[in-house]
Amino acid sequence: MLWSFRNHQVQIGPRPLVMGIVNVTPDSFSDGGRFLATDAAIEHALKLVAEGADILDIGGESSRPGATAVSAEEELARVLPVIRGLAAKTSVPISVDTTKAEVARQALEAGAAIINDISAGLGDPEMLNVVRDAKAGFVLMHMQGTPQTMQQNPTYADVVREVRRFLRGRLDACVTAGISEECIVLDPGIGFGKSHEHNLALLRHLEALAPLDRPVLLGISRKGILKQITGRERHERLAGSLAVACYCAARGTAQILRVHDVAETADAAKVIGAIASL
Repeated sequence: MLWSFRNHQVQIGPRPLVMGIVNVTPDSFSDGGRFLATDAAIEHALKLVAEGADILDIGGESSRPGATAVSAEEELARVLPVIRGLAAKTSVPISVDTTKAEVARQALEAGAAIINDISAGLGDPEMLNVVRDAKAGFVLMHMQGTPQTMQQNPTYADVVREVRRFLRGRLDACVTAGISEECIVLDPGIGFGKSHEHNLALLRHLEALAPLDRPVLLGISRKGILKQITGRERHERLAGSLAVACYCAARGTAQILRVHDVAETADAAKVIGAIASL
């Protein structure tokens, strides 16, 4: 399976890819405020590359439950200097985590190659056009509600079937809009409008997304589901994060792991890839 976008052609193989998280925000749930300064964010991102990140994901707006929305101007002021700085220093593909078409457009002009959209293109009617015209990579994520409302009372009759149906629909909408399927990656949205039981059901049955024939990105790093299982606080959840990532990657149900702890995840990914390649 290939993930093709802009000047990149990424072979999806036995070793899961590692997407390193760089939050340029004051209020992200795990590392908010640590890398708000441009120089600090660039330094941290380059450290993640040295640790084995295959992709860097730059975010300028928190999507934690109850997060306050920010303007496009504020988001751009946070992410553009970081993207420009990184594009001059590394060849690793840069992703921007945004739901706004104008932020996506300017980020792509600044050197980004991927748009990671938690609204799957529904948050801004121009997003699909921006992605199509730039031939950018596009991560489509499932979310019930918005970051402000998503955890108030998430409800499904069958969460696995409904998430698959939603992602199938968004994939079809992208293709209809002229976006190549090879540009697209799917994300089930663990923790985005799901209860503890919904999250576990999705992780257990992630193979239900296989018929969509696109790589699956899994974002589980340090999330609240791990506290509910282990009782650990955010910066004590490495073992739990790795357990879920390895469980899904080893079963072949997740091909891209979006994480804070890149060095440890990259080592785990290499081991999984080595065993799976025998």
